[in-house]
Amino acid sequence: MNFDRLAPHYGWMEALTAGGRLQSARTVWLAELAGRRRILSAGEGHGRFAAACAARHPAAELTCVEASPRMLARAQARLRERAARIKWHCRDVLSWQPAEKHDAIVTCFFLDCFTPAMLAEVVAKLADCATPDAAWIIVDFAVPLRGLPRWRARLTHALMYWFFRRAVSLPAHRLTPPDDLLRGHGFVLAGSREFNWGLVRADLWQRSPKSS
Repeated sequence: MNFDRLAPHYGWMEALTAGGRLQSARTVWLAELAGRRRILSAGEGHGRFAAACAARHPAAELTCVEASPRMLARAQARLRERAARIKWHCRDVLSWQPAEKHDAIVTCFFLDCFTPAMLAEVVAKLADCATPDAAWIIVDFAVPLRGLPRWRARLTHALMYWFFRRAVSLPAHRLTPPDDLLRGHGFVLAGSREFNWGLVRADLWQRSPKSS
């Protein structure tokens, strides 16, 4: 999986196909990170979440992990003067070794890239990086339960996976919901927001010290 080829185009592609809806989803739970000391963004991409997070919570220690060097360079350029205050790691998340635990995990349009077996590994790795009382914001594509929105989402997903498998060698063929994996690592769904007829969902998960 290599997003380097798409890095120069990702911004305008997002604007053309989704307008500001993806960024609205990325930031809808941002206020819930108030008071968090260490925030980890895994699969940060081109830096739109990091920019919003750094502006909203300047006192937090933000760590961004991104496997694509060109995507990471785009993110650093986007943040300009704030970039020096952020910890950047150009690594695959499974090979990255954190130096400390984080009380907030954020994954925006990242977990949908993986096959079920790979997703289980990624969720386990990130859960291990989290403190016993951590919050986890997951922003991703989704499939509504019924009706026209469901059929629209299934068609959209088929097109997206077809494109990204060819453009970046995406390993996944289809979306695998991570919900059961999150629950298995002690997280409970605390809130959910839908965007674009349910095509995009932003979930806030909370880990309780008693459940971890």
